[in-house]
Amino acid sequence: MDSNGQYEQRIVWTVIDTGIGPLLLAATRDGLVNVVFHATGAVRRKALERLAARLGTEPVEAPGSPLLTEAIRQMEAYFAGRRRDFDLPLDWSLISGFNREVLRELVSGVRYGSVVGYGDLAGRVGQPGAAQAVGTAMGANPLPVVVPCHRVVGSDGGIGGFGGGVDTKRQLLALEGVLPEPLF
Repeated sequence: MDSNGQYEQRIVWTVIDTGIGPLLLAATRDGLVNVVFHATGAVRRKALERLAARLGTEPVEAPGSPLLTEAIRQMEAYFAGRRRDFDLPLDWSLISGFNREVLRELVSGVRYGSVVGYGDLAGRVGQPGAAQAVGTAMGANPLPVVVPCHRVVGSDGGIGGFGGGVDTKRQLLALEGVLPEPLF
């Protein structure tokens, strides 16, 4: 506890190797709070600085923390094709409003091996004209892979954008059987 009798926020983190490259996993006492693609060198440092600024405390590397241990186990099973859903507590404190609403609908309503259009997802949250805002929400997703923004595609059949890069999105969709394995 701090001097005011409040429990201090604690952020623990680790980096794991996956089939799509290194992922930074960060958690608070409330749940997994951030997943970051391509988490080496400057990308990792910038992500940790951003977390410290947003949550008001310095992240601590702690791969053995219970929540991170479970997150690693579930990630490894997902990338090995043995897990379709994540069952982890999530800390939504890095996202709010419409973006949070869209991401919660994505988690609950778009299952493994399926995709949804940006406009369709907007309609599911009662904003049928907000396809572009859904794209913005996907780009702001602090929990990619676990909150499966890779499952959101263009209504014209295009793959759409992706914070981890279009190649990463293709790999995730191939893993889930939505796309054929990339040839190269």
